[in-house]
Amino acid sequence: MTTVNYLSNGESRSGVHFTALSLGAQAARGQEKYVERISDVLLCRKDFKILFGKVKFLGVSQRFEDVIKTFKTPDKETPAGFRIESCLKGDGLLEFDLVRDISFDKNGLKRPTAVIFSADSANPYEVEPIAPLLGNLTCNPGIVYDLFINNPKANVGGKFKTRDEVMIELGRILGPGCDISVELNNPFEEDFEKILEECETFKKILTEYRLVIKVPHTGAVNAKNVSELLEGDKKLSIAYDKCATADALRGHNLAIKLREYGYRINYTLMFEPYQTNLALQAKPYFINSFIRHRAKQSGDIKRMLDIFEITKDQKQLIELRNYMLNNDYLAKGDTERDLFDVLKTANDIVKYRNFENCYGSDGLDGVRHNLKMLRNCALKDTRLIICSMEGEYNYPDIDNLMADPEYADIIDRIVITAEPAYLARWTSTNQVISYQRRFMNAAKGQK
Repeated sequence: MTTVNYLSNGESRSGVHFTALSLGAQAARGQEKYVERISDVLLCRKDFKILFGKVKFLGVSQRFEDVIKTFKTPDKETPAGFRIESCLKGDGLLEFDLVRDISFDKNGLKRPTAVIFSADSANPYEVEPIAPLLGNLTCNPGIVYDLFINNPKANVGGKFKTRDEVMIELGRILGPGCDISVELNNPFEEDFEKILEECETFKKILTEYRLVIKVPHTGAVNAKNVSELLEGDKKLSIAYDKCATADALRGHNLAIKLREYGYRINYTLMFEPYQTNLALQAKPYFINSFIRHRAKQSGDIKRMLDIFEITKDQKQLIELRNYMLNNDYLAKGDTERDLFDVLKTANDIVKYRNFENCYGSDGLDGVRHNLKMLRNCALKDTRLIICSMEGEYNYPDIDNLMADPEYADIIDRIVITAEPAYLARWTSTNQVISYQRRFMNAAKGQK
């Protein structure tokens, strides 16, 4: 049994190529219309020589048919978000298949760049203008409810009432080529059947081909103490690193169970590099590097450490302790934590995050680490989402990293996600305005 991966017209490969039809085989009975959809895909000379004379019929898989029907794909096309593969069966049938892969546009053409762009939004109005550029969309409850449904400025006229209505509209706008990562409303639900019901609802709306389930790291939070985050001072009574084993690994085990049911997993809430290798054991489709808040907090902690180093004023350590309490480095019962213990913890954080060297001073040490982990793991379809960014430096720093030859072999495993407006900001420069002023004034004077 031989497997063939096809090139596509327009990929600009040197040398002579052959279409699938040049094999001289006829379409399998009843599949003529499906075979028309792959008539222009290309074989290189080597594959043509292997296949010529062995292929008697051209046909398509059951999944190929299902994908075409699911997305109501126009005649003689295959939808975006799928690569075309084929397998030569023992009876001489060359069977074509459509394999989910967001690196591909329609008709098996590769996207323009290896890097995939994604957006953090559930607002159809802001997703629509960027939709043709996206390979993924991420939605968590905060994005769905706080930023859109319950936000009158965003949800104009209160048109959208439920999450399902929002998902239906997003699916319509984004089309087949974009994965949609949706987070569970309650990852602490103890009845797994209820979680499956929620996932099934998502699948009915988005189809199994586009749906990715976001499963979060749970850490010290569990079904019993999660209520602490919802009432009173909303602080957890135990420290983030004093979690029970079952609690810390709840997300991992949930990801594994959902994967057994055929769901692809976006394993989220990944902030520190040390989370990665254990996360990969759950065989996720996406892992994440959250950079914005972590980098900002590193800078804040470093600034307070520097001031203390100069002044030796313990008030700086008290400020540092309060900062670490407010940002969950310490539990709410640590209000009297020994100040020199706080000092040691803060120094350890800055050191671990490489905040004083070139590997992490831009806040991207976790990204660099995770790309190396992906390079060395067995999960060849797993990608890294670089997410949670803001300000004048995050995206340019990421852009520079992507151009670094060290990561050239792994660049196709990167997905960059941010709010649509933040991504859009990086399409403009001051000179765009200067030149448009000149051009538009010149055009105004046309005869």
